[in-house]
Amino acid sequence: MNTFTSTVLPADYKKNIVNMKRELRAQIGDVAGLFRQVCAKIDDEIAAARKEEAASGSAWPIVDWQTLAESELSAQQITHIKRRGCLVVRQTFQHDDALAMDKSMLNYLDNNNFDEVYRGPGDNFFGSLEASRPEIYPIYWSQAQMAARQSRQINVVQSFLNRLWKYKDGDNRWFDPDVNIIYPDRIRRRLPGTTSKGLGAHTDSGALERWLLPAWQQVFHNIFTNRFDEYDPWDAAHRPEIHEYDVANTTKCSAFRTFQGWTALSDMYAGQGMLQVVPVPEAMAYILLRPLLDDVPEDELCGVAPGRVLPVSEKWHPHLINGLCSIPPLQAGDSVWWHCDVIHSVAPVENQQGWSNVMYIPAAPACQKNLAYAEKVRQAFNKGESPTDFPPEHYEQNWSDRFQPDDLNENGRRALGIEP
Repeated sequence: MNTFTSTVLPADYKKNIVNMKRELRAQIGDVAGLFRQVCAKIDDEIAAARKEEAASGSAWPIVDWQTLAESELSAQQITHIKRRGCLVVRQTFQHDDALAMDKSMLNYLDNNNFDEVYRGPGDNFFGSLEASRPEIYPIYWSQAQMAARQSRQINVVQSFLNRLWKYKDGDNRWFDPDVNIIYPDRIRRRLPGTTSKGLGAHTDSGALERWLLPAWQQVFHNIFTNRFDEYDPWDAAHRPEIHEYDVANTTKCSAFRTFQGWTALSDMYAGQGMLQVVPVPEAMAYILLRPLLDDVPEDELCGVAPGRVLPVSEKWHPHLINGLCSIPPLQAGDSVWWHCDVIHSVAPVENQQGWSNVMYIPAAPACQKNLAYAEKVRQAFNKGESPTDFPPEHYEQNWSDRFQPDDLNENGRRALGIEP
């Protein structure tokens, strides 16, 4: 089929959508039949996840960090993690250490008068997704964030998660599972008493691109050729080649993240605006096929828009919305991780009990794409600027107690593309 190769969004991208749909329908053949097959798989997996939730309180696999560090997970546990596409790692950091990180972060904000200089959110990345007052702080270079990113604790988890993927074929290795670049992201601080609408279900790291760009079409080749039984969401072939359209004034992702994740800096309780996922990595097939059905306008992709996250809605994706499963209650120091294609949302909360503070740290293994971004990260780090994937707010350029190059350990230097 024809492909569209530019990283610049075509002015006539709507026409490209129409052409793409025509070509994919011809290539797939029985689109409705394939969609029914996908729905059956997802329904079965969601039903199984609900049984797990009823039996143990959560559909999320849960392991202790020490177990990971000692490589003592069973084959059954690993199979379960891959089946669900998500994981809670208990006490990635010790509870008191995580609380100390949170205190350090607050001191960093207060000592540099953040409340006085903050200018409001710098982008509209989440677009029409329903969300309440921003709780995300555009801070990247605090002592706590950088110490966590370069820590052995995080590196152990990242390496384990990366190795869940098929990352090589013979002598051809698509990424190094044991070296992760630092992908600096922001922090969330949600105050006690907060009432929040949460954040609608979505996926990140590519929306419109998943249908229109060649590398994405290679990633999803088995779906787009009616071989869903052969589709493996854990096969990294072509994943490091994918990219996003360069749309001005939006957040984007220039790295390949095997898993997204965050680390809790406060205790979190059930029903208090918790993260939810659809614990079925294959559910991306539903999202990709849904716009090809007859009830969707020919130039539309079920709410997808350039430069925004990929929305998942009750209108277009009811099977998926019904499958959202919450993380279990957490303690400060626990980390949560989800496969880069897994649908996720944040539940609403009214009059939140306690803080809900996290720092976002994903797994981004070393590959050509990620090492190229690491060079940009290193430049932003040295200047105290916002990373290039985020709005250029640059709050920390002259802040005191900012993490410095001399504070990097061997992991940190390697993660920024610097030889140890």
